[in-house]
Order: sequence, then structure tokens, then C-alpha cells
Amino acid sequence: MTDASSTRSAIVTGGSAGIGAAICHQFLADGYEVINLSRRAAAFQHPKLHNIEVDLTDRAATAQAAAVAAHQHGIDTVIHNAGVILPALLEDVKLADLDTLVGLHLSAAITLVQATLPHMKNNGFGRIVLLSSRGALGLATRTAYAATKAGMLGMARTWALELAPHGITVNVVAPGPIQTDMFHAVVPKGSPKVDQIAASIPVKRLGQPEDVAHAVSYFAARQASFVTGQVLYVCGGTSVGSLVI
Repeated sequence: MTDASSTRSAIVTGGSAGIGAAICHQFLADGYEVINLSRRAAAFQHPKLHNIEVDLTDRAATAQAAAVAAHQHGIDTVIHNAGVILPALLEDVKLADLDTLVGLHLSAAITLVQATLPHMKNNGFGRIVLLSSRGALGLATRTAYAATKAGMLGMARTWALELAPHGITVNVVAPGPIQTDMFHAVVPKGSPKVDQIAASIPVKRLGQPEDVAHAVSYFAARQASFVTGQVLYVCGGTSVGSLVI
């Protein structure tokens, strides 16, 4: 979805692999300057792709990276995609893991938006898209993950109300299950469970990173100015059915 406007600049977190890499590719095709914030640089190159290597669970490092990105680029779009699962049954949940996911999924998003908000408000335009998960609706072994991904929904709705008068929209894309390395860290490649999961999905296939990238591109477009505070499940229908992983 090409934005017929002056060049736009977007932060994409976790853009070195999986869904994040697909989002970077989509936004580069859409003509954006893309700043990837992740623990390692993207494996691909593009004249408009810039990498800032940062551990987003480190609050001080995240604040510094956000400040650099905001200073060097006129950021009008923030796509917070970076995330990890850290699955465990309730009896085995570690509060340290919960703290880690609060930092990565929630605190990092706040820090990035706070750093870029002055530019957005000054220009009267901005787009914020948070990547939650179908798991926010509940899934076994996802206590810490589901709690923090669900937290994104309330946070986005709150921001949507606060920022709408400034021409800034805030929306959520909730994927799952998407065939990425993170998915296969839980369900190994070649396992019979991969086919079982695909068969349990109403559309009878696993999602691909590009499926999510297209949805994010829509929310980020100027043409989506009348859509804010919404959650789009890119999940093959599993948000209206049952899913067992």
C-alpha cells in the first residue's frame, strides 16, 4: 500500500527476523525510511533501512536508542513488534519472566512512543501500531505472554483517546499462529503437531509473516485516518474458535 505523500519514517522493533522482517520489507516497498531496533541488524540491506542494535528489555538502552532514532529521523510511525513467549504452566511461571515481558512488550512501547511523540504532535500526524497476539485471549502455558499482550490492548485504546485530537492513530494487530522461528521454538519443524495445528485453524493453514505485514501497512497508511483504538486479529479465524498448541 504505497503512501502518496512525502517520505515517511517508521521505527520497527524486532525487524531482523520473522514478522518484523516482513514488516520492514513491506514498509520499504511502501517507500518508508525504516529504522529497525533489534538485538541484531537485519540480514538484508536497503538504502532506506537503518539498524540500531539494542536489547529492548534494557530500559536505559531502549531510551537511548529511541532518542537517537527520534533525533536522526523524523519518526511519524512506531511499529512495536518485538516479543518473546517464555511459555510455562502456572505452577512453573517465574515472576522474573513476567518482569521481562512487561519490559519488552509494554515498557519499551511507552519509551519509544514518548521519544517520538513530540514530532508527531508537532506535525499533527502519526501512526502507532502495537503487535499483540491471539494469545491475549487465553492459551495454555501463556500466563506472562498473554497478560502482557492483553495489556497492549488497554494501552492502545487509552492512547487512541489521548492522541486522536493530534491526528495520531493507535491500533493493534494480533497475529497467530504465524510460521516463524519463534513459533517453531515452541512447535518444532517437522513435528506432527505443525500439521495438527494447521488443520485446527478455520482457514486450514498457518499464517505467514507477510499476512501480518499487510495488516500493519493498512493501519500505518494515511488513508486509515478514521480508524483508531482497534484490534485486528490476523489469525486465520482462531480468535472466533478454539486453538490448541
